[in-house]
Amino acid sequence: MPDLTIALIQAPLHWEDPAANLALFDELIGGIGAGVDLIVLPEMFTTGFTMNPAAVAQPMDGPAVAWLAAQARKKNADITGSIVIAENGRYFNRLVWAKPDGTLLHYDKRHLFRMTGEHEVYAPGQRLLTVEVSGWRLRPFICYDLRFPVWTRNRDNAYDVAVFTANWPAARAAHWQVLLTARAIENQSYVVAVNRIGEDGNGLVFDGGSTVIDPWGKVVRAAGSEACTHTVVLRRDLLETCRRDFPAWMDADR
Repeated sequence: MPDLTIALIQAPLHWEDPAANLALFDELIGGIGAGVDLIVLPEMFTTGFTMNPAAVAQPMDGPAVAWLAAQARKKNADITGSIVIAENGRYFNRLVWAKPDGTLLHYDKRHLFRMTGEHEVYAPGQRLLTVEVSGWRLRPFICYDLRFPVWTRNRDNAYDVAVFTANWPAARAAHWQVLLTARAIENQSYVVAVNRIGEDGNGLVFDGGSTVIDPWGKVVRAAGSEACTHTVVLRRDLLETCRRDFPAWMDADR
């Protein structure tokens, strides 16, 4: 199978201003060259990590999802990030995955961050999602999901890449790096993680640290605390060699 090329966009977010954020990412995505298979945006990339969904939530047929679909068609690449979605009288922190052919998939955040009351205003997800891109299997997660290895467990190599999209604050940046590395090693998969930067409307500071880690736990690319777009190639041969030469996955607990 071919290698996989992924673009990670680390940026500040305009607080609870979907139109401004869509304009920001429209410009940033426009600067990405051809040949990218997947573009990953931060958690709640249209608003920042808000506990005020009534003010900003959109339906699945709203402008934010339509924008994602249009970007996927225009760039001929998959694109994903999470959005505040209203559906059937409930709110979801929903990762929407748009494909160039118009297909839309989604994953609702399973673990809601109780320290900010996220579990009181959003409904939790109930199912995992696996997406195929150029023969690779990718499984997306959202921010706080990173702390829960049972939920992210890669049984029988069901996925090749774990994708984490986040608003992970600077105060716990050390946890971010350690947990991302652990998830890559224990699951023998690549980990692709995108965080935001800047300060949100609640005064929380975010210092980025978006990163790509290979199945051996080696950092392939790491962003600092500045706005940036990184394009990274994931090597299929490295993934297959890791699983063949050190098949710890065969002894995983059930």
